[in-house]
Amino acid sequence: MKDVIKDFEWAEELNCAVTVCAKDGTLLYMNKKSVETNAKPGESLIGKNMLDCHNERSKAIIAHLIETGGVNSYTITKKGQKKMIYQTAWKKNGEVMGLVEFSMVIPEEMPHYDRDKK
Repeated sequence: MKDVIKDFEWAEELNCAVTVCAKDGTLLYMNKKSVETNAKPGESLIGKNMLDCHNERSKAIIAHLIETGGVNSYTITKKGQKKMIYQTAWKKNGEVMGLVEFSMVIPEEMPHYDRDKK
């Protein structure tokens, strides 16, 4: 799984949190923003199981995403910031290997453009 970390070097300085886990919930990678968001100062969560930090409802969603290779997206407000959460299965040779979560701060009011309109 060390290849996963190398494969995500591009994400290290993104202005959103990127968190990658294996099918069993073991954290494989967290970019700088994810560490700032989810870990205590000086704490490393890599190798720990992210399921330990989730309630039963969330665990069921995670299990469904891994089983189906699906996607889950929603918005939240946390610490006064509105965020978009996008969770998706990551695959290798068509097999689900785990999940990737992107968490980004978004403005309260956000433009929406309908590219289908002519």
